[in-house]
Amino acid sequence: MRLDKFLKVSRIIKRRTLAKEIADQGRISINGHTAKASSTVNVGDQLEIRFGQKILTVKVEKLVETTKKEEARNMYTVLKEEFLKDSF
Repeated sequence: MRLDKFLKVSRIIKRRTLAKEIADQGRISINGHTAKASSTVNVGDQLEIRFGQKILTVKVEKLVETTKKEEARNMYTVLKEEFLKDSF
């Protein structure tokens, strides 16, 4: 499954266009390698996503084409959530 589609279906990012923009800015990595929106995501992959001052690390648990809001959380496991300190 494409990275941008996974992020939208799993509801980590609400819109696919936003997921594509973040990926194209180099703010997402798959297993330590910078990923593009079209990168393939597989079960077991570790994603690191940088949202401003937060870095979210998740492990892909399953891939489904569509899902209900309540079941979307089962597609991944949050491994780590870091907040970056201001550099002032």
